[in-house]
Amino acid sequence: MAGPSTRLRAIKLYKELHRLGRDYPDEHYNFQGKLRRLFEKNRALTDSEEIEKAFKLGEYIKNETLALYSLRKYRHLKRNYPANDSPS
Repeated sequence: MAGPSTRLRAIKLYKELHRLGRDYPDEHYNFQGKLRRLFEKNRALTDSEEIEKAFKLGEYIKNETLALYSLRKYRHLKRNYPANDSPS
């Protein structure tokens, strides 16, 4: 059975993912909409194993999104600074 701590955990995870989704390019992938539908789909879960599985999926999505943002930032920096092929 889902308790108050599970509810607070879900709200915290939703808020974190919602904030991350603000910067996600939405032209081809509706991050906010998919996030909302995913949480609504899992709203009625009562089995503790299924709830933990859903939390792990949410954490995985959060970590992968953060990794994509880091990669995007790295690529942007790499494009702005020319490669220095000659030794100094």
